[in-house]
Amino acid sequence: MQVSKRMTGNPVTVSPDTPVSDARVKMKRENIHRLPVIDKNGHLIGIVTEKDILYASPSPATSLDVYEIHSLMGKLEVHSVMTKDVITVGPDTPLEDAARILADNNIGGLPVVENSILVGIITESDLFRVFVELFGAREKGIRLTVLMPEKRGELADLSKAIADAGGDIVSFGNMLGENATNRYAIIKIKNLSEKEIIKAIQPFTERIADVREI
Repeated sequence: MQVSKRMTGNPVTVSPDTPVSDARVKMKRENIHRLPVIDKNGHLIGIVTEKDILYASPSPATSLDVYEIHSLMGKLEVHSVMTKDVITVGPDTPLEDAARILADNNIGGLPVVENSILVGIITESDLFRVFVELFGAREKGIRLTVLMPEKRGELADLSKAIADAGGDIVSFGNMLGENATNRYAIIKIKNLSEKEIIKAIQPFTERIADVREI
């Protein structure tokens, strides 16, 4: 799946000359944590986050009174606190690549740009929702974590065994195992009992690490 399918299109934005205090109010009102900064032609020129605004705000230990703080923040504009070298993705970027970029760069959101124009934003919250769907978290079934040998055709054999036993696979995912010879598979199955599932898949696994009905 591509980023365009899960991004927020036409995201809330600010201009570079927006007062930082106004940007903070907009984030709070829209319940968001970052604002792309665009010029009058819709080109992305930066991004400002809650953390940027926090760092730009006077310390709680400041000797300034509330009116002086308000005046100071009113004069401070977004362009002076925003991140200018923004990491972006295109609308055709695969979701897993967007997730990897977020994780590798320890950031919470990626503006989506097409032909230099901002067309959307995808955040960690969007990807968490995809994660929930991928693992069928809203559907009932029996969830298993199994250690499987890393060899050709093993997943096909496992899927066939489940189907032959009368089960339906709600979701399937896999991740690194204990070494290069195996992988963990996380499977949710319905229309079979726990005992029937274990009997069906046992020949194709090295170990069943966890079984639970959820």
